[in-house]
Amino acid sequence: MKADLYIRVSTDEQADKGFSQRDQEERLRKYCQNNQISIRKVILEDHSAKTFERPEWRNEILDLKKRKDQIDVILFTKWDRFSRNAGDAYQMINILRKLGVEPQAIEQPLDMAVPENKIMLAVYLAAPEVENDRRALNVLYGMRRAKKEGRWMGQAPVGYANKITEDMRKYIAPVEPYASIMKWVFNMMVTGQYQVEQLYKEARLKGIRCCKTNFWNLLRNPVYCGKIYLSAYKDEPSTHVPGLHEPIISESLFYEVQDLLDGKKKNYRTKVGSQEIMQLRGHLLCPKCGHLLTGSASRGRNGIYYYYHCKSSCGARFKAEAANDLFTKELRKFVPRVGMAESYKVVVNAAYKAQAKGQRSEVKEITDQLNEAQNDIAKARKLLLKEEIDAADYKTIKGESEKRIMLLEAKLMDAAKNTSNIESLLDNAVKSLVTLDQLYKDGDVKKKRQIIGSIFPEKLVFDGSHYRTARLNEAVKLDQVENLGD
Repeated sequence: MKADLYIRVSTDEQADKGFSQRDQEERLRKYCQNNQISIRKVILEDHSAKTFERPEWRNEILDLKKRKDQIDVILFTKWDRFSRNAGDAYQMINILRKLGVEPQAIEQPLDMAVPENKIMLAVYLAAPEVENDRRALNVLYGMRRAKKEGRWMGQAPVGYANKITEDMRKYIAPVEPYASIMKWVFNMMVTGQYQVEQLYKEARLKGIRCCKTNFWNLLRNPVYCGKIYLSAYKDEPSTHVPGLHEPIISESLFYEVQDLLDGKKKNYRTKVGSQEIMQLRGHLLCPKCGHLLTGSASRGRNGIYYYYHCKSSCGARFKAEAANDLFTKELRKFVPRVGMAESYKVVVNAAYKAQAKGQRSEVKEITDQLNEAQNDIAKARKLLLKEEIDAADYKTIKGESEKRIMLLEAKLMDAAKNTSNIESLLDNAVKSLVTLDQLYKDGDVKKKRQIIGSIFPEKLVFDGSHYRTARLNEAVKLDQVENLGD
């Protein structure tokens, strides 16, 4: 009788149970020697037995198909060395028998000619599968418990690093410069200046290393605002739990980005990197129909001409060069006159303090809304107890209210932040504002678009000779008032 010896190990079993390859081989060779079995070859495998997609096993089956009647039996120490999946194991046994080969475990021998032994085979094959399932379940419960406690499981996302405390507890912490880059990514996302793909390219230039798909997933990951996502399991709904790690961005910023990605909030974006002369594309609205103006080039007899134009049938069309010159003149209105810089700082500081007074009323309003949402859950709970609504309706009301509470809590945290000291920020802002027209003139396309977006939070309407907008940046608006008053 000829046999092939199949020896399989996995890392955890090698460490915990001592199932080494040499130990298995020694026992198999001794068995063959005692039973006058000649050995054709020894197969060494280092893969999981959950499936038969194992390199050496596939090679063995191909070899047996090419060279039939070369061996009579494949020997292994126990049936869990052969497989840990009962269904797959029965299929493989049938394949081997068609090839004239009988699988056999030397420490759990079975005579398949005896029908009752098939019951023992089922036990031997099912036992390791049950062990695997139990182990997987224990891991699942452990990971869910850790997430409920606010712990991040696995490799840290971009912007964070895996660390261990002195008492050997794992956690994640922001790591520079990647944390600052991710913060910049989220802030730029809500400005409307970039598409996701453009942000990805800019982030790579700054040092982020990941694929496009992973970058999209990063924008969806609540870990950056200090939350851990817990998926639904059985009767437990999916939820976000407060994380133990330090957030990189605010919750309100994270949810604003989610609204943009979900299409709940309109935000027109234009391509960064377009021609220098198309610097206003994506910021202008049509004076006739209110649609966003795009830009394109037309080839004429004497060269190429650039235009901002409307895609609708209204026919609005403006020369890009003239529109750009008029916009540069428009910017000069926001440059403080000589000697007005200090007065401007005083006015802005006073306006900021007045706005801070109104912050308390905003906090109170948000708090009232929070109480209202919490009362909705309490009312729904009472209706459920009185059987006036069913469990499904209660679950819907509770889920919607909890989501609303989560958003309101994020707004409350932002509203309550103490940002009373703005002196240094104001100094830098005034320095930039004094040379605003020159900064715009000397800047590249990206810099120009940043200046446009910072001064005009909303789109500009251009009628060919004048610009108008529904809203200016509040600080710039104050400067404009000061200039007019002077």
